[in-house]
Amino acid sequence: MSGEIISVAQMRAIDAASALAGVPTQALMRNAGGAVAREIAKRLSPRPTAVLCGPGNNGGDGWVAAKALRELGWPVWVEALAARDALSGDAADAASAFSGDVFDLGAAPQAALYIDALFGAGLSRPLEGEAARMAESLDAERVVAVDLPSGLNGDDGSPAGGACFRAALTVTFVRKKVAHVLMPGRAYCGEVVVADIGAPESMVAAQEIALWENGPGLWSLPWPDVDAHKHARGHVIAASGGRARTGAARLAARAALRVGAGLVTVLSPPDALDENAAHLTAIMVREAGDEAAYAEAARTAQALILGPAFGTSDAHYKLLCAAMEATPRCPIVFDADAITLLAPITHGFDSRDVMTPHVGEFRRGFPGIWSASESRIDAARAAAAYARCNVLLKGPDTVIAAPDGRAVVNTTGTPFLATAGAGDVLAGLIAGLIGQGMESFEAACAGAWLHGRAAEALGAGLIAEDLPEILPEVLNSLTPPGLWMGLED
Repeated sequence: MSGEIISVAQMRAIDAASALAGVPTQALMRNAGGAVAREIAKRLSPRPTAVLCGPGNNGGDGWVAAKALRELGWPVWVEALAARDALSGDAADAASAFSGDVFDLGAAPQAALYIDALFGAGLSRPLEGEAARMAESLDAERVVAVDLPSGLNGDDGSPAGGACFRAALTVTFVRKKVAHVLMPGRAYCGEVVVADIGAPESMVAAQEIALWENGPGLWSLPWPDVDAHKHARGHVIAASGGRARTGAARLAARAALRVGAGLVTVLSPPDALDENAAHLTAIMVREAGDEAAYAEAARTAQALILGPAFGTSDAHYKLLCAAMEATPRCPIVFDADAITLLAPITHGFDSRDVMTPHVGEFRRGFPGIWSASESRIDAARAAAAYARCNVLLKGPDTVIAAPDGRAVVNTTGTPFLATAGAGDVLAGLIAGLIGQGMESFEAACAGAWLHGRAAEALGAGLIAEDLPEILPEVLNSLTPPGLWMGLED
């Protein structure tokens, strides 16, 4: 399935199961090395190329790639970490088939391009010796990694030690690994290409993968029917902070409206009513001065946003609890101050709720979980299971987790999203999608993806107010052909 992400152990299991199913391991290695050569030849003209080969199967892939590039007329040689006569199995066979020059690692002339086939995802210890020296000295622009830049932990995206290769291109196999999508690993990998090497899809499916890279293939936006009216597209309410603390709620409300909610209201404390009204036109304003008003909002809306610049006093906590305890109530998107008010998390949440902490808020909300988790994915999954709601852990590698263990890593976005108010817009996008009837986990995934794509469309200089305004461009790029014309794609 497109977008699936696997662990190193799952990849090993797929390789082993493929062999038992009758796919020769030599064929997998031949296909892997051939894919590396093809992807390089697609992008670059022939140039002096050194293939750095380690002692295992990753090195075997490198020997195959070297042979394939040589047959294409490339000036290529191998720099080996282990002597050919010390190799075994498929790697030894691949090495024996290469007839070009072979040097000890680091003993060859300077190359224009280096193919890192030293260790890939299988290394769990720091790089040493010449491998570490080369990792530190080579520019990423001259490196292509086989499977994963050597020195990276394949399961959490962190360097296994002080030295780690960086690549302009990484060619991996079957599916992306966790290190291809989590930071800092994603930055070390450059462009990532996933090559099919002939592993049967049934062997992949047997792994029961529950981790994906975010994208439109995982969810469908709630496009309105041709006869839709505003009440059919959902009512979203955003709770505002008090006087001089109103902008965040308006950002969230604007995003909810732009993403398609039919009606959006800002729930305003009395002292901020005029301030909110002066800045809003298509978005409505409703006065709310007590707990009953917040409970009523939770009962009548299709989605409620609580937290952006909301306030963190005891009075605000009571208003928050009134909304949470309303029966029945709509899904709530908890952001910013709402997470601070609830920390450490002990309340029971509705399974339709979405919590959107950044790392600092997550640490306060789930202190034991963060310290005990091996990766952001593990942390988000554990928090979602504990709180029994959807958790979106914000960052350059945002993770969205559902209580049932599903998790998605979002890779859209730019560093320019590190600006005040961007998170408020994200909360509004999620609520706006939930308000239109989208399942909450999918809404969180879609909201994160749209948020990142909008930032990419804007580029440098973006501020939070820009994000809802560029959203129509992003949405229109996703509109199914003939949506309102009775046509099918």
